[in-house]
Amino acid sequence: MLKALTGVKLGMQSIPIATACTIYHKFFCEINLDAYDPYLVAMSSLYLAGKVEEQHLRTRDIINVSNRYFHPGSEPLELDSRFWALRDSIVQCELLMLRVLRFQVSFQHPHKYLLHYLISLKNWLNRYSWQRTPISVTAWALLRDSYHGGLCLRFRAQHIAVAVLHLALQAYGVEVPAEAEAEKPWWQVFSDDLTKPIIDNIVSDLIQIYTMDTEIP
Repeated sequence: MLKALTGVKLGMQSIPIATACTIYHKFFCEINLDAYDPYLVAMSSLYLAGKVEEQHLRTRDIINVSNRYFHPGSEPLELDSRFWALRDSIVQCELLMLRVLRFQVSFQHPHKYLLHYLISLKNWLNRYSWQRTPISVTAWALLRDSYHGGLCLRFRAQHIAVAVLHLALQAYGVEVPAEAEAEKPWWQVFSDDLTKPIIDNIVSDLIQIYTMDTEIP
C-alpha cells in the first residue's frame, strides 16, 4: 500500500509504480520478509523504479512523502543526521536489491495489453452498453489494485489484462455480443494460450487481496 500511495503522491506514472511494486514483491520472493524493513524496501523500490522507467525521483521527496504517510500533517524532515542516515539506507538497500534480483529489474506490464483490449472491446459492444457502465475505469482500478499482491510474478501480463477486464464485465453484467455463437471465447481472441481456469485463478487471487484489506484492523 505504501508503494502505491507514495508513488501517486510523488506524481509517478502508472508504469513506474507498477515496476516499483514488482521489484518489491520479487525482492521478498528471494529474501525472508523478516530480514529487512519492508518500509525501507518500499522506499528503495520507488527510488529504483524511477531510474528504471526514467522518471527520476529525489530521495528527499521519497523520504518526506513516506514520512507524511506514517505521520499525517507532519512537517518535512530536517536535513539532520537522521535524514542522512535514512537516505544512505535507501541507497544501500537499492544496491542490495539490484544484487539480489541480479539486475533484472525491467518488466513487461499488463497496461499496454489492457489498453489494446479495451479499444477492441469498445468496438465490439454497442455504444449504450459502453457508455452506461464504467468498464474501462473499473478494469484499470482492478489492475492497479492487483499490484498490492504478487499477481505480477505469478501470471503473464496478457493474462492479467484479460482477467481484470473479464472481472469488470462480470461486475456490471455486461456480455460480449455474439459470444454464444463464437468459435471461441472473446478472451481467447486476445491470448490463444489463456484458459478459463487461469482467469479464475487470477480473479480469485485478486479478490483475496481485497479480502485481506478488509481484515486488516
